[in-house]
Amino acid sequence: MEPGFGLLGAWNQADAVGRTVAILLLLMSVATWAVIIIKGISLIRLKGMVKPSKDFWHSEDLATGIKKLGNQGDNPFLLLTLEGRDAVNHHRNTQAHLHDSLDISDWVTRNLRYTIDGFTARLQSGLSILATVGSIAPFVGLFGTVWGIIHALLAIGSSGQATMDTVAGPIGEALVMTAAGLAVAIPAVIGYNALVRGNKSLLLHVNGFAHDLHAYYVTGARVSHGSEAAKVLPLKKG
Repeated sequence: MEPGFGLLGAWNQADAVGRTVAILLLLMSVATWAVIIIKGISLIRLKGMVKPSKDFWHSEDLATGIKKLGNQGDNPFLLLTLEGRDAVNHHRNTQAHLHDSLDISDWVTRNLRYTIDGFTARLQSGLSILATVGSIAPFVGLFGTVWGIIHALLAIGSSGQATMDTVAGPIGEALVMTAAGLAVAIPAVIGYNALVRGNKSLLLHVNGFAHDLHAYYVTGARVSHGSEAAKVLPLKKG
């Protein structure tokens, strides 16, 4: 490849608009990989909390089960357990409020659902960046290519030379922007789909845990699965 060709050649031949497009694609790429890495690490860490949530049901009492869940502030299983416990205590000890018209089952359901909704919102934060980049990056790259071709043709026309050598180089450099747009969009789309699948898998465990918690706080025992019997002692008042 001759000197001046490739990415450096495209940058040197580009005007202010072309360079702005290149910088925009670079920023999109940085944002994409930042979201993928940060959310990926977070998802792996949150999935590591699934096993302690299963061990929770083999505890001798609620306090022991809570200790097994750990003390991470963003642990959805811990947040659900504490929220459910507080909801039960609040319903039993508070009088003359609007929620008194609700039975304990509805009251616990509302509180658990509110916690799950908040966790889901935090889990999905940042995915809109990947969706946006995956959607618009190819068009941004295409715009850079079209603008670069126009710029190159105008330069060739003003020079009065339209041989293959003078045309192929600038046009080829302009096409680099299309490739750059695809290079930015493809990881964003793949990362988005992978994170969405991972989030759905995690939320399946969270919703199942919340379902068992609801049964535990309302009836004193989790829902039995097959021949498995509930192992947690009835919730104590206070």
